[in-house]
Order: sequence, then structure tokens, then C-alpha cells
Amino acid sequence: MTTKSILCVGAGELRLPKDWELLRADTLPEGRRHLKARPCAVGLLLLQEDDGCAEVSVFLQEQWAMHWIAILPASMAALPAWRQLLADHCADYHTWPPDHQRLRHALGHALGMAALRAELAPARAAGDATLTGQSAAITRLRRQIVKVAAASAPVLIWGESGSGKELAAQDVHAHSALRKGPFVPINCGAIPAQLIQSELFGHERGAFTGAARDKRGLIESAQGGSIFLDEIGDLPMELQANLLRFLQEKTIYRVGGTRSIAVDARVIAASHVNLTQAVQRGAFREDLYYRLNVLALDVPPLRERQDDLLPLAEHFFHTFSSERAPRVKGFSSRAAQAIREYGWPGNVRELINRVRRAMVMAEGGLIQPQDLGIGMAPAVSAPLQLDDARIRAERDAIHASLLHAGSNITLAARDLGVSRMTLYRLLAKHGITAPSRASYTNGQSE
Repeated sequence: MTTKSILCVGAGELRLPKDWELLRADTLPEGRRHLKARPCAVGLLLLQEDDGCAEVSVFLQEQWAMHWIAILPASMAALPAWRQLLADHCADYHTWPPDHQRLRHALGHALGMAALRAELAPARAAGDATLTGQSAAITRLRRQIVKVAAASAPVLIWGESGSGKELAAQDVHAHSALRKGPFVPINCGAIPAQLIQSELFGHERGAFTGAARDKRGLIESAQGGSIFLDEIGDLPMELQANLLRFLQEKTIYRVGGTRSIAVDARVIAASHVNLTQAVQRGAFREDLYYRLNVLALDVPPLRERQDDLLPLAEHFFHTFSSERAPRVKGFSSRAAQAIREYGWPGNVRELINRVRRAMVMAEGGLIQPQDLGIGMAPAVSAPLQLDDARIRAERDAIHASLLHAGSNITLAARDLGVSRMTLYRLLAKHGITAPSRASYTNGQSE
């Protein structure tokens, strides 16, 4: 693609400078094929009376990242539907017959702005979002994953909530000898206590009321692959003994069963709480901890990945582009500065949520700090100050979500991007009184 390549979609005669490359496509489908083979930053849309507004709108929505200029009959430009399309998707428009001098100026400006955006835009993250980046912390983690994946021992992953522990586990599985087998994720904090044993280990017919047939458990379904036990610290003590037996003997017993079932699956566990402290409190079995903690991985929090912040934000902007308001084209320089300076207590999950929210709520063509819901506070220098800032930000986020959700725990947890169990732990951590059950069971069921 040359710096002066323009895709022209539609029929019509134009006179453009000879050093500009004009790529022609007579129809919208042909335009799609052109762009798939050779992307362009600037497009010229030649519209006629018989063109359908809905079809053109769909095409422009698909090619939203391009800088579009439209030429259309004056009668079409007066219609509300076409005026809305021009306002949503086009940087400029002209009516037939165009003033070629003015059109050349508009296209020259569009090409210049496209080149400027390409020059200033951060490199877009590719592949797996949370494990992609150039920061020293994530580069080190990727090297460790390759080494850990080559072994067959259990893996214990530690990381703050929302930092990407499950994606690290998926990467371990993808690089292991078991990659052709299943990857079975289980959130130990999301399964009701009365069901977790049956879910993990399965049950025999007649084991309890409602058990009309035999059922394989999640561990058994991971045969020949990997089982990922997220938030292992939430596993009840009585089930920790059963899990320990599986790690030692590679066999399980279904609920109500009398025969052992051999299961060849690698266990990958993760926790956002310090399991050493949980062992000291008596909340986690010491023998299980040492069985799991053979190969350890530490997923870095987002605040330790400064070099990855903007590429990740760009990645999520493009990933969820179908949700954005039509006019929104990217991040302003002030929003980029705010992203770099914010502490991100919710890590990558919070970044995803804030970017998606900003893409919908932004009123201008570029996302601003207020659209993200973060200010322009100066960067914090001392570790103690950073911890204090994170605690305040976490507490404020919890209060705001509870207020917005009307004290509905389920809605507040969904807004924060965490499980209900995690939200209850955060409430206890910050000394925030949880709303009564009546206050969060009214309306939406949990």
C-alpha cells in the first residue's frame, strides 16, 4: 500500500493527481474483496440514487477504521437516513458533480491524517491478549511457560484477580504434550458447595435424589488433557482431601461409586490469594499445597506491564469494534496518558471493561479520559503510595458498583468483572457491609 492509495467504491468519473493510486471497485462486494487483499486507509464512496442506505451502512460499519469521503446526489444528502449515515461513518462528503479542486484537498487531508494516525498508533497486540506484549514481566512469563509446559508435574499459578491466570494456564496446555487433549476449566468459587463434589468427581445413578443416570465429572472429562482449577483456595476442605488423592494416585471415585476410575490428566491450579497464608490459617491443606506447588508461575499485574498498556487497549478496541459508537475511531492523546498513569487494580479484566464502556459512551470521535472513567492523576512513585492508591481505587470501585447495581451482588460483581465469591471476599477485605440477601435477590435471580 502506498501512502497515496485510495479505494474508490462505485461508478463515476474523477480527476485526481497522477501520483495518487486510485483502486477501483464498482460494487460493495468488490470493495470488500479489494480491502481483504490490499487494505487502504482512505476510501472514496461514489453513491447514486439507486443505492440502498442499509447496505451501504453495513459496509461502512465493517470498514469502520478507514477514513471515508462520500460523493452523492444533493437529493440524497437531504434525506434523514443518508444524513445520519454521513454523520456516523464519513469524515467529509460532496455532492455530484464534485468540485475536483476541493475534493483533492479533502482527500489530501484524509491521506495526511491517516499517515499521522499510523505513525502515532501503538503497535497492536496480536494473538493472546493478556500474554502478548513487550514488557519485561510478560516476556519472562512466556519463557517460564514454555519450560513448565515441557514437564508433566502439577502447576500452580498465582496472580491478582483479572490478571490473566486462565490464559496462562491455556498457554501451558497449548505448549504441552497433552495439547491435543481437552482443556477443562473449573472455577472452584463459582460452583455451589452442595454440588461441587458431584461436578468435579461425577456420580453414579441413585447416589442421591435426582441422580437418574451415571454422570462423568469434570476431572474425568479432562482425560488425556489438562484440568484447570481456578481459585483453588475456595475449594472446601473436605474436597481438598479427594483432590489430594487424585494427585497422588491418578484415580477418582464418583459420588455413590465403589470402584476407582483412572484419569490421566494434568492439574493446573490458580489462586489470587496467598496459599501459604491460607495454610497457616488452616483454610488450606498443607499437603495439598505442596502437591500443587511443584511448578509455580507468577502472572504479573497490569501495573507492572507499562509498555503493554496502550497495545492492549488498542487490541481490545479492535476486538470489540462491533460494539463501538459509529463515530469513535480510537483513543485521544489524553486518554492514552490516563491509561498509562492509572493503577489498574482490576488488571486486564478492568481494562477490557473500561475500553468497552468507553467505546459505547464516547460522544466524540476519540475516546477521552472521562469516557474511560479514569482521571489524569499523576503517576505514583513510591511502592507504599501505590498500594494505598490501589486499595482506595478498589474500595471506590466496589462502592460505585454496589450503588449502581442497587446493592444487587450479582449485578455489582458482573459490573466489576469478578465472581460473587470474589466480591464477597473483597467486601470482607475492605470492611464493607454486604447488603442483606433480600436486597440482592429481589429483581434478578442469582
